[in-house]
Amino acid sequence: MLVASGGMTPTFLIGYILFFAVLMYFMAIRPQQKEKKKHQELMASIAIGDSILTTSGFYGVVIDMTDDTVIVEFGSNKNCRIPMQKAAIVQVEKPEA
Repeated sequence: MLVASGGMTPTFLIGYILFFAVLMYFMAIRPQQKEKKKHQELMASIAIGDSILTTSGFYGVVIDMTDDTVIVEFGSNKNCRIPMQKAAIVQVEKPEA
């Protein structure tokens, strides 16, 4: 005959907490770290002459750079040059050689 326990054993409770901590790491924290690393690599690869896409959806060409800002030329009339932060860039396309 089986006797039911009145509560959870401490070993089971610790295992349960560890399981959910590991699950949270692999579902939330790890993908976010991968995305951050990918974005940092993208920022490091930006060079003058690259075509970019900004967070606001504008396409342009990088014409000058500093450590944390870029000057982007929008459109074909060469008069629309806007300085912006590098963090506002979401996609980079290298010019064809």
